[in-house]
Amino acid sequence: MDLKLGCVVMAAGNARRFGENKLAAELQGRSLIRRALEAVPTGEFDRVVVVTQYPEIMTLAEEFYFTALRNPHPDYGISHTISLGLKELLDCHGVLFLVSDQPLLRQESVADLVQFWKARPDKIAALAHSGVRGNPCLFPARFFPELLALEEDHGGNTVIRRHEEDLVLLEIPAEELTDVDTPEAMQKLKQEV
Repeated sequence: MDLKLGCVVMAAGNARRFGENKLAAELQGRSLIRRALEAVPTGEFDRVVVVTQYPEIMTLAEEFYFTALRNPHPDYGISHTISLGLKELLDCHGVLFLVSDQPLLRQESVADLVQFWKARPDKIAALAHSGVRGNPCLFPARFFPELLALEEDHGGNTVIRRHEEDLVLLEIPAEELTDVDTPEAMQKLKQEV
């Protein structure tokens, strides 16, 4: 069976800990959001939806031929971003949720995760290092109702915690899972790469 897959790039957050739109911050001349969009293996997905509050990210998403979706209420929390993106992809067999603050995530690793999931499409698949789950995560359609029912700042973690027995992990190098939440974390990363 040919599985129809969607991808939601979550780029709507206020990044309070960063103090400004962290997705515009650059690492080696490329912004975090550009790096996130470049990490999407477009050939694996029927549709890619970028959910954001920022007009400049909507413009960038269109450069990649992705669907840009405005989130007018980022203050509603991550659940609202998930809901907006997922509602565009309800005809898919599975949807991958990609965060935008993992600048070292490789497109090949995301493609590997898709193939890993396709071998067990009833499971939730996520990237991990040393058995510790990270992002992105790919959910089969049977979990869509639970994802749509999330509220406030509760994300996919909430659904995964209810269904640990349905989680499968694909191991990748730790640095690919590094996320940037503060200017200090960004500075540290700049020194390492």
